[in-house]
Amino acid sequence: ALFMQIIPEIEAFREELITLRRDIHAHPELAFKEERTSSLVSEFLDSCGFAVNRGLAKTGVVGTLVRGEGRRVGLRADMDALPMQEENNFEYKSKEDGKMHACGHDGHTVMLLAAARYLSEHLDFSGTINVIFQPAEEAAGGAKVMIEEGLFEQFPMDAVFGMHNWPGIDAGKFAMRPGPMMASLDCFDISIEGRGAHGALPHEGVDPIVTAAQVITALQSIVSRNMDPLRSAVVSVTKVHAGSAHNIIPECVELGGGLRCFEPEIREVLRSRIKSIVERVCEGMGAKGSVIFGSGYPAVINYPEDIILAGKVASDIVGAENVDIDSEPSMGSEDFAYMLEKKPGCYVFIGNGVGEGSCMVHNPNYDFNDEILVLGATYWVRLAQMYLGDQSS
Repeated sequence: ALFMQIIPEIEAFREELITLRRDIHAHPELAFKEERTSSLVSEFLDSCGFAVNRGLAKTGVVGTLVRGEGRRVGLRADMDALPMQEENNFEYKSKEDGKMHACGHDGHTVMLLAAARYLSEHLDFSGTINVIFQPAEEAAGGAKVMIEEGLFEQFPMDAVFGMHNWPGIDAGKFAMRPGPMMASLDCFDISIEGRGAHGALPHEGVDPIVTAAQVITALQSIVSRNMDPLRSAVVSVTKVHAGSAHNIIPECVELGGGLRCFEPEIREVLRSRIKSIVERVCEGMGAKGSVIFGSGYPAVINYPEDIILAGKVASDIVGAENVDIDSEPSMGSEDFAYMLEKKPGCYVFIGNGVGEGSCMVHNPNYDFNDEILVLGATYWVRLAQMYLGDQSS
């Protein structure tokens, strides 16, 4: 095995964990439809003696293990897959057309299940462990739905922790940072209404395509001209839909895209600048522009004291030299952000490997690295034990 202080009893189950992970990989399910996965998780937890609750956010599962008085900790894994066609050719590739575990949630689920089993057999802690198996992390905000449906009321927690595999970081390493870890995301849709005309008679209409070109270019000035260069933000237009003929100026153009940043006040600036540019550039061109902001996630903001704890736990397992406790934040987004808005805690990256076979998440050739299942499970166990063991604060 690759790793130093991993838990031997979990290592003994390595082959079983790999089989389970590959079984989930072969049967991916999309947001709020994780029926099979949810049942598998519930049966596993039930067999370990956890009190099992099903039905938060439709397919969510929460397992609870109470051992005397003390703190109450939440450990969270996500279960959903992506609407993508898998291009891998191994024997456990997706059996569902157009669905794929391209983000490693199959691995996240199994790491937390393995930790749950170990904790249920080693009750040398005092307090409450809640393992949260969350649906719909990918773009549907399952965390938010679980919270709205009473997650933290039904299962009181003093802190909540999350973890995600990360390709590009060596297997056997961890990365984390205090403060902003992942960016907020807001999707936007822009409508530009002009007046249609014949392509030979542009003066008789108002051209929404030329207007859209001006809007797209102007939106790129927000980050370069309204943001402090030392602070991060991204504005991307990713969709342009208009027109159906070579000789007709269309009536309207639809644009779509997203904005990402790490700080709530910057998020407000970005949103108001986008709105104002769209409305005024369009007005100047004689068209009418409007913006709707759709689904958004807040930024994932880690609590510094919980990063100290997570860093110590990870360092005890793999050695301090393999734990980056001031890693670069990611511009990606993650709905665990909603949990950290309500509770202290932190979110860390576990290395999924570099080089051959370690392509980025959301790629049709991605696969979770089975070599890190035991390490991830060990991290969860040691984190729970250390959090519940240190009752000083």
